[in-house]
Amino acid sequence: MDTTFLILVLVLLAFGLVMLFSASYAYAYYRFNDSFNFIKKQAVFALAGVACMIVISHIDYHILKKCAFWFFGLGIVLLVVALLSPAINNAHRWIHLGPLGTFQSSEFMKFAVVVLFAYLISINYKRMGTFVYGVLPFLICLGIVSGIMLMQPHLSGTVLIGAIGLVMMFVGGTKYRYFFIALLVVVAGVVLIVSVKGIDYVGERLKGWIDPFSDRQDSTFQTVQSLIAVGSGGVMGLGLGNSRQKYLFLPEPQNDFIFSIVCEELGFIGAVTVILLFVLLVFRGFVIATKSPDKFGMMLAVGLTAQVGLQAMLNIAVVTNTIPNTGISLPFFSYGGTSLFLLLCQMGVILNISRQCSLEKT
Repeated sequence: MDTTFLILVLVLLAFGLVMLFSASYAYAYYRFNDSFNFIKKQAVFALAGVACMIVISHIDYHILKKCAFWFFGLGIVLLVVALLSPAINNAHRWIHLGPLGTFQSSEFMKFAVVVLFAYLISINYKRMGTFVYGVLPFLICLGIVSGIMLMQPHLSGTVLIGAIGLVMMFVGGTKYRYFFIALLVVVAGVVLIVSVKGIDYVGERLKGWIDPFSDRQDSTFQTVQSLIAVGSGGVMGLGLGNSRQKYLFLPEPQNDFIFSIVCEELGFIGAVTVILLFVLLVFRGFVIATKSPDKFGMMLAVGLTAQVGLQAMLNIAVVTNTIPNTGISLPFFSYGGTSLFLLLCQMGVILNISRQCSLEKT
């Protein structure tokens, strides 16, 4: 397998576990009277995920071709089950799994969309320039997924899956003019949101993004605390474990805003290191894609790699207030056992594609 890609995955995983423990132990002690509550669970899923990643790296990825529509159907079922499940933080995004905790159904849907899009592109790549084969089936799939996820509601997940789909369509050969049409649809959607929610609602959201300190005690509290953490780190940081914001100032620092703790404890140097690791992982993933023995493997590697890169980019953009606050996790770092397990399984698929590249050369 591609050892460079494997090493990058393991380094990001180890780095993420260290930072998760550092970011979570104060909150875990306050809420559960156990500083190790989060890291213990995450470590179990990490070990299981690494084991499955190695196993999956030995399983021919072409088997996914036969399961593409089944995976997508299962993903839709899981989204509906989550929609009907009890709400957590006023959202129906999670399926309750008893002692195992919860499972965010959109995590599986990301993988299902990548597999289905890779399959559709692989069988129609010579006709991707047409609307019927290069746009319509993908539009229908994204429309179904987006409709259900917006009812949950899960805007950030919808945006991420849509972005992954657009990247795969672009690489797969969809004509540029159709992306321009998609842009017009997005603009129309924004106009629709403004008309439904009202200009005052949208104005308040934009004001909170442009000037987060305007409502620091209410709607922008988390963003303000994140910016304080990022700014406090300086160049070298306060030192590993020395964050002040994680002591119940920054809400749930083990999840979406863990990167702000990285910035506070490890400073600009640590933040750049994390970003570079993600950049190298994405670069190596695309290298594997270019060497894939067939179109399906190439698009599969592109989609799974794009998922990690886009999710990391959006998370860091939210933490630094580059884009409005939306709930999106940082791969390998944020707390979430089932999502980490699925992510490592997907990395196993990319590793198997790299194995097939080596076998093809042989």
